[in-house]
Order: sequence, then C-alpha cells, then structure tokens
Amino acid sequence: MDLRQLRYFIAIVEQGSFSKAAEFLNVAQPALSLHVRNLESELGCALLFRSPQGVIATEAGQILVRNARVIIDQFSLTRQQIQEHEAEPSGEVRLGLPGTISQILAVPLILEAQRQFPKVKLRIAEAMSGFVLEWIREARVDLAVLYTSGADRTLTSLPVLSEELWLLGPMKAPAGVEPPGAGQCAYQQVAKLPLVLPSSTHGLRALLEKEAADHALHLNTVFEVDSYANIKSMVEIGAGYSILPFNSIAREVQSGRLLAWRIGKPKLQRSVNLVCPADRPVTRAVSSIEALCRTVLLNLASTGKWNGVKVIK
Repeated sequence: MDLRQLRYFIAIVEQGSFSKAAEFLNVAQPALSLHVRNLESELGCALLFRSPQGVIATEAGQILVRNARVIIDQFSLTRQQIQEHEAEPSGEVRLGLPGTISQILAVPLILEAQRQFPKVKLRIAEAMSGFVLEWIREARVDLAVLYTSGADRTLTSLPVLSEELWLLGPMKAPAGVEPPGAGQCAYQQVAKLPLVLPSSTHGLRALLEKEAADHALHLNTVFEVDSYANIKSMVEIGAGYSILPFNSIAREVQSGRLLAWRIGKPKLQRSVNLVCPADRPVTRAVSSIEALCRTVLLNLASTGKWNGVKVIK
C-alpha cells in the first residue's frame, strides 16, 4: 500500500466509477482496476461493491477512505512544514564560547542573528575553552568558537582568524628587573621576565608552554591568575609582566596604564576556530548560525573592532 494507491482509491469512490476516475486522474482504467485488486489482496477483503450503476465503498472501503484522507492530508502538511523549515531556519542553537571571545563576538552575533533569523533562538554558553570543547563533544552545545581546533573524527574545525600575542608590562619596571627595550622583543628575553600567567589548565598557558618547550625555554612564572582583568591589574601595580592578545590590552595601552611590546623569534599567535560536530547531523538553524558566526568574525576583523587579528585565507 502506498500513497498513489490511496489517492486512486479515494478518486474511484468519489467519482463513483472506474471510468470517471480514470478520466479525472488521467490514468488508464485497467491500471486503476489492478491497483484496487492489489489493495483488496493485501488487506484480505472487498473494498468496493460493483454494480451496473457504478461502484460504492464497502464498510471496509469506507474505513480505508476515511483513513486514507487523513494520511494524505498529514503527508501534505509534513511536506509543507519541511519546505517552510528549509526556507526559514527555526529552533534553538546553543553556541559555546570562551569568555575572551564572548566579550567581542556575543553581542554583535546575537543582534545579527535576531535580524536575519528571527525564528532561531540563539543561546550563548560561556566557559574556558577546555570545558566548551567537552560540551560540544557531549552534544551539550551545537557549535563553538575556540582558540583550540579540537579537530578529530568527531569534530571539524575551520580556522577563521589569527590573533597575535603581545608582552604587556607596567609603566615602571619592578625593582631589579631590566625592562625590554623599545620595539620588538625576543621570546627568550620574555621568558626571563617575572610573568603573571593563567594556570596550566588555561589554553593560553598551554600554548605559551609549548612554544617555550619547542625553543628550550623555561617561563619564569611568578603568579598564576586565570582572569585577564586580574592579570592586567597585577601587571599594572608592578607585580610582573604578562602575555595576552592585543585586543584585551588595547584600552589600557592607549590610556597609558600599560606598556606593550610585540614578541618575535618566534612570533606568538593563536587561531580563532569555528568548531562543529562531524559525527552527527546538524539542523538548518545550526548551519545558518555557523555561517553567520564566520561572517561576523570576518566583519569584526575588517572593521578593526577586534584589534590584533588577521583573516586566515
């Protein structure tokens, strides 16, 4: 039994004859007769009563007609809903962001999502990168923007931006510490300075330690603080130096509260990645927000609203 057979059977009953139904459906009459015989064989009972005046549905045939109309109407409604869903995304999308990205991306993304996709409910979940990565693996968020790629067989990662890391220091060097000279300073010189850095569980700290190990350097970490705001406060009062993305220190540098130096040999940078699940299907709403994330990230870079980043081509 299929939808075509049901439509044919309804037409036969409504038209009251095979010949009229054949003309109405533009189908050969023998084909209609064959469909009815197949239905009767499958259901094991007579569905039509044939007379010289035409055909009428038996009791079983009336049951079939009533339910066939419901089935066909439901199928049409389902198709319409799917087509409408594809035309305009709707539903909930959970986006995971670390705090440093959230404070730049969240507001413009939410506003643009509301403008472009009013039927999509965007929820922002904020935590350290490691936690966000666990969330997307466990399907607690639908996608994420992270400094770590996390790419494997379960996740895909698209690098969108590259962010340079800078050395920041107090306006007056701590006692007994030789401050860096003007211009760029080497990572070897940076490693010897008293440093205020995030703890070992922080993604930025892991990157800095890896770069140090790759160049046989040891970081002189004197304080561990996970909050960027507190790191900057510690540096400002002369507790040490630190390494942060320029966007997070631009305001303090411009106001004359902190000094900043570019780092070279090697140049320190990290990528901003759009991370999505690769082991499960995503809704149209999720794919729409994914594309919008990339657009907003590129716009933030091109307009200078995200300082110190470059587009990865």
